[in-house]
Amino acid sequence: MKNKFTKLVTAFLAAALFLAAIPVSSVLAADENPPKPTNEKLEAAWARAVKTHERLGKAFEDTDGRIAKLQGMIDKAAANGKDVSQLQAALDAYESALTAARPQYEALGNVIDAHSGFDANGKVANAEQAKATLKEASEKMKAIKESMGGTFKALREAIKAFREANKPAEEKSERD
Repeated sequence: MKNKFTKLVTAFLAAALFLAAIPVSSVLAADENPPKPTNEKLEAAWARAVKTHERLGKAFEDTDGRIAKLQGMIDKAAANGKDVSQLQAALDAYESALTAARPQYEALGNVIDAHSGFDANGKVANAEQAKATLKEASEKMKAIKESMGGTFKALREAIKAFREANKPAEEKSERD
């Protein structure tokens, strides 16, 4: 009798271990109403949006001065007989993209300034308005990115390629 009891308990424990090993999380993950973002997540997303706007501002402030400075460097290199065609094309594309993206940047600034759903310190005042504001800011940032079309990266690459191609001979031989 003791032997049968031991076998029965062992079988029961084995079945319990087997059932415990089956993941239940897949059933829980299928919730029709996923949890809503918390105020902390909304506030963190808002802080990222504000920081992105500030970073973008650096590209848009004094664009005429920066472009004029780069243009002067290109003109000087061209006067010294350097091939600046790719560099000039990259600068022209970047300048054109900045001009095209400026209205979207200003619209993003209006969203940031209004900060609907957030108080002056970036804390959630109204969660629904905050979500709508974040969605609108995201759309404006996406429009800016599309308007820029990678022209800043292309300009950086063109500058890098120009510098590499126009290094003095002794620097080139040291690298090789």
